[in-house]
Amino acid sequence: MRRKEVLTTGEVAKICCVAPRTVSKWFDTGRLRGYRIPGSRDRRIPLTQLVRFMKDHDMPLAGLDGNVTRILLITPPDSETAALADDLDRVDRYEIQIASNDFEVGMKAGDFGPHVILVDAQADAMDAKEIIKNLRSNSSLATTRVIALAGALTGGRKRALLRQGFDDALAGPYKFDNLVAAIESATDLIS
Repeated sequence: MRRKEVLTTGEVAKICCVAPRTVSKWFDTGRLRGYRIPGSRDRRIPLTQLVRFMKDHDMPLAGLDGNVTRILLITPPDSETAALADDLDRVDRYEIQIASNDFEVGMKAGDFGPHVILVDAQADAMDAKEIIKNLRSNSSLATTRVIALAGALTGGRKRALLRQGFDDALAGPYKFDNLVAAIESATDLIS
């Protein structure tokens, strides 16, 4: 299911747990960016602007998408990391999809609108550097967090992955609790 990219003031109010009038004030004072419908007083707020506003004001992002976190796992189908999808799928608040080649990555990232993308950076069949470059060039994924599953991870390797554009990198073996903690941290769902 594709997430809604433009919200009404009422929808923003529900997400932020405030009155619709409060959202209108944020909009009218320029604190929350959006636009007016031509010929109307109705306001619309792009999701990317709402996320920026919420982060700038230390608001929890838990209200977005009904507390469901969409995760895209990029890994070859026969790899050890592909088994992570089954583990994550057992958590009710996660919706997970797998992409195993560049074409699937592009299609699923655009259609699925993931909150978090996990990239198997150690798989020989994957070009992690090219994948992160393509993901970061897609403006619709500006708020998506990308985590490298890096296998053996030294301090220098982690710094290199962060310089490439990853938001975080996890060392293997991938323990379920560590993976969940990284996802929760990336999406600000831990309060």
